[in-house]
Amino acid sequence: MAKAAGKHLTRTALKVRKALGARANRGCPACGRTVVGFFRYGDNPEWGCPECGASPRERLMNWLIDAGRLAVPVDGAILHMAPNEGSLVRRFSAARDYVPADLDPSRYPVPGVRRMDLMELEASGRYDLFYASHVMEHVPDDHAVLRNIFAALKPGGEAWLIVPLWEKPTEDGSFAIPPRERERRFGQWDHVRQYGPDFADRIRAAGFELEEIDAASIDPDIRHFHALDDRLFRARRPA
Repeated sequence: MAKAAGKHLTRTALKVRKALGARANRGCPACGRTVVGFFRYGDNPEWGCPECGASPRERLMNWLIDAGRLAVPVDGAILHMAPNEGSLVRRFSAARDYVPADLDPSRYPVPGVRRMDLMELEASGRYDLFYASHVMEHVPDDHAVLRNIFAALKPGGEAWLIVPLWEKPTEDGSFAIPPRERERRFGQWDHVRQYGPDFADRIRAAGFELEEIDAASIDPDIRHFHALDDRLFRARRPA
């Protein structure tokens, strides 16, 4: 409730500032608009774009693509798990073979969302790109899921993974833990783990080559202008 209240109040304040003629001196790479600032959510005072609602991780992904750090394989096949970031749905759906999917397709307004359980993913060698933002902390066995993703990618294919992070080692749980306790330990009732930087070790153990792209490594002026945050784990199945 506190998070929702903070989001509502700061978003309303931005609307008032805009109406009063405040200078729009920030930019959102997800929608391409200039904004007077970003609204708060939780502990992040510049979390959301007031125009399109894009989160820091959604803005980071769009900026990396626009900057040429990442390339969307438009001639290939993309598996997009939990397709709730509208700007990335638009970018990825330009691909020849775009598959939006989730364990509960009814949650998404995207056309053609398929029901898919990553614990049972069996699409051997089909995809050029797998994208999942804040998904891996929900799966019962992330070691098995990472192996399934590896097998589903073509040689040379990539998995772009973003997860909630803290600085401590990863702490695992299970769905046997009561929801309230999971929320206390992992930040949300439907999470079964909280990842630390050692998530990288789990990715490599599944056979991937790995590049980590942290928003903190981007030029400070650019990072501030777009309010970029989060870390991308760019995993590649060796060719």
